[in-house]
Amino acid sequence: MLPSVIFLVIAIVAVGILALIAMTLTGKHSYTFDIEEYQTRWLKIENGLQKDDPRTYNMSVINADKLLDRALNEMGTPGKTMADRLKRVTNRFEKPNAVWSAHKLRNQIAHEDDFEVDFNQANRALAAIRQALKDLGAI
Repeated sequence: MLPSVIFLVIAIVAVGILALIAMTLTGKHSYTFDIEEYQTRWLKIENGLQKDDPRTYNMSVINADKLLDRALNEMGTPGKTMADRLKRVTNRFEKPNAVWSAHKLRNQIAHEDDFEVDFNQANRALAAIRQALKDLGAI
């Protein structure tokens, strides 16, 4: 009787260790976001995009990108830049190419003089980032 109990305890510990190793290797760590805070921030960004006000297009994309980067940082995703962090989690996104396009649009806004975003581009970028935040569990 006693040897079987010892064997059972060893087996349970071994399974636990293997599960921990598997989670570490796959990089799919669970993280709990303050969903209410992220939803509030997201609604502010989304409501800030006004079709009749082109001045809101750039800021909406930039703020959405910042919120996604904040989520990646809170998750502890390693990387010096957002692009580095995105590379680490791309497999978690339903539409990774759309997320990358949104981030590239943000970079164009930030780094190219006189770059103009139209409403449809901004709206697509926000939709991609919204989905990415959902995929991560932030909203």
